[in-house]
Amino acid sequence: MMMTPTATLKRWTLRTLAATCLTTVTAFTAISPAWAAAPTLEAGKLQVGMEVSYPPFESWQGDQVVGFDADVSHALAKHLNTSVTFEDTKFTSLILGLQSQKFDTVISGMYVTPERLKQADAIPYAKTGALIIVPKNGNINPQTERDLCGVTIGLQQGTVWVSALGKLSTEYCQANGKAAIEVREFPTAPEVTQALMSGNIQAQMEIAGAARMFVERTRGRLKISSPDLVYPQTLGIYVKQGNTALKTALAQALQAMRDDGTYQKLLDQYKLQPVTAE
Repeated sequence: MMMTPTATLKRWTLRTLAATCLTTVTAFTAISPAWAAAPTLEAGKLQVGMEVSYPPFESWQGDQVVGFDADVSHALAKHLNTSVTFEDTKFTSLILGLQSQKFDTVISGMYVTPERLKQADAIPYAKTGALIIVPKNGNINPQTERDLCGVTIGLQQGTVWVSALGKLSTEYCQANGKAAIEVREFPTAPEVTQALMSGNIQAQMEIAGAARMFVERTRGRLKISSPDLVYPQTLGIYVKQGNTALKTALAQALQAMRDDGTYQKLLDQYKLQPVTAE
């Protein structure tokens, strides 16, 4: 049966419209998962806040940020289908920067604590603890935190050990007739190490991975005196409180790292302990 010109035009129009709609739906389906998986401040970019002076977690190598947290960030960004940038920020200002949306997340060797969880949400991503560092030829050799009574110890500002040692000093040292622990805070961990080597403090408490690296760099001048981890705790990836979309996306990316073996490989490389998935 011969079709009229009008009927032919209608059929062509319907076919064209259907093809256009299919193309649009296909394109949207292709891009929407990446968008949904990474609800970041800037589309296609994961901005990570960290203090880049804390090896082996993060440090500068030329103009590149390297270390465990940098490697974790790159792996997360890969699964989120984003690029990654690092915002070098003082440790004590990281949570504040997160709250004011200067970056999407904080990944900076930061412990998960009740105080911080009142200000931001966290995804556990590794376990570690502290070690005690002293001069190799010094006159003290503290094995545990209880051996620090009467010792002047240096800490980086903002660490959880400031309050922990203050509590220990009051509730254990002084309560048992021992001398108090004197805590001195410094802006960065390397500055604490310098103070220890110059004799301004007697000991340093530092997260295990960083402690080992600092001791290695002093070429025998310092040593680790504690045989076991002190105050073992969990490290967290922090996001702005209430940012459920990004927290979920990062948790899913971390699970993808577990599934493809990247997570365990990085833990082994940096001598950290795993945490179970939430």
